[in-house]
Amino acid sequence: MGSGESTTRKVSFGVDDEDRVRILRGVKLSEDVLQRMRGVANIAPERTSSPASSPQTNTASSHSASSGSQSQQGPQQRAPPSSQHSKEDQRRYEHQQKILKEEWAKMAQREMEAAKEEMAKATSRERQQTRLEAERTKQLVQQLQKKDSQLKALDAFYKEQLAQLEKRNLERYQQSKEQFHQAASKTEENVRGGAQVSFALEARNKFAVKGRMLSVQLTDSSKVRFRERGREAKAIFFLTKQEKTKKFREQLWQKQDQKEPGAVGVMATEHGN
Repeated sequence: MGSGESTTRKVSFGVDDEDRVRILRGVKLSEDVLQRMRGVANIAPERTSSPASSPQTNTASSHSASSGSQSQQGPQQRAPPSSQHSKEDQRRYEHQQKILKEEWAKMAQREMEAAKEEMAKATSRERQQTRLEAERTKQLVQQLQKKDSQLKALDAFYKEQLAQLEKRNLERYQQSKEQFHQAASKTEENVRGGAQVSFALEARNKFAVKGRMLSVQLTDSSKVRFRERGREAKAIFFLTKQEKTKKFREQLWQKQDQKEPGAVGVMATEHGN
């Protein structure tokens, strides 16, 4: 009753004066046995009264020949023992019933206490399990929150690193772009300067060759003129040379203006030197 576990119990019994078992302790009686015991208890008084009436009939039949006073005295003399016997049985029955009720009450109390104890144990187990589950759930929630905060921190860190990398790449790109433009401008200037210098050198060489040829020719003519006119011929030589040099410069300037206007100044300066 109440508990699903089998338990060991102590069984004791009590006997009456005739060594008959009357009291059982620690044994659970079924409903069948209880009903039969109740039925026997109800029938017992009737059986005790029937033996009391049978002696009266026997005495009445045996003493039918005697007088009426003697027949009336016989039942009166035998009636007290039967009534005393019935009262003793009644007291014994009541005592047994009282003991049985006490035993039943004790058994019921023990069963109730065992059921309450089992219920308390089950309730404590359920509460403990619920508490453990709540603690586990709380720990899981804390772990999830911690993991979420870590992921957010990592996300912010990676975003910051990515922004810094993009900034560095942009700065490097701008720097490389400026360096490239500077190098390109410098290379272009070097290329243009080299072309101008080479053109000026080439023009100077040509002018030097023509000048030497002219000077040779003029030298021959000047010798003739010096022979004929002396100092006057020398002055004519210098004038002729300057005029030819001026014409040659003008021709060079015209050609260079058609190609690259900036190179004429450099060439003219070098030629003048």
